[in-house]
Amino acid sequence: CYVCGKRGATITCQGKKCKRSFHFPCGLENGCISQFFGQHRSFCQEHRPAQTVQAHQNGQTSCVICLEHVEEKLSYQTMVCPNCRQAWFHRGCIQQQAFHAGLLCFRCPQCNDREKFLPEMSSLGIQVPARQPAWEAGVGFTDMYQRHSQCNASLCLYAQGREQAEEEGPWYLLLCSSCAAKGTHRCCSALKDSAATWECEDC
Repeated sequence: CYVCGKRGATITCQGKKCKRSFHFPCGLENGCISQFFGQHRSFCQEHRPAQTVQAHQNGQTSCVICLEHVEEKLSYQTMVCPNCRQAWFHRGCIQQQAFHAGLLCFRCPQCNDREKFLPEMSSLGIQVPARQPAWEAGVGFTDMYQRHSQCNASLCLYAQGREQAEEEGPWYLLLCSSCAAKGTHRCCSALKDSAATWECEDC
């Protein structure tokens, strides 16, 4: 490894005629870049890709994520959105944003651009995992994936109760075709056994 001098370096720089190899943690700590898409290329500190967009700061600029100050110009640690050129951020901050957002929701935290932002950040070594956003993986969104499952008729006629239903016939549970937040047994709303749609009073 050209960083620590120890054996076992399995990553080789893809720069032309460059024979430098390094361990992934060593490269991460010393400004090397590894890309997590396509051919998964890696580059040493000397040959790593850099942002070429022309962006200028107006006075002292803060990271749009952590609100701490950033360097006065682009560098390995300081990056800018290639689209709006107004959103400056630290590499560590935008990497954490990518981990939380996942591939489907990762975009510029200021202008919301994805078309230019995602390819640029990926080429600069930001790892964007191919999974759903972290905020949807917790229990906070559990209720959104639950199908409404009770009869909301003012008088439910089913002997088994509001929360029970059959797969067909008069006791089949229809959900409101507009909001899907209320339901009724066909018989409880005087619907025919063949009725396929129903709309609640609120809708």
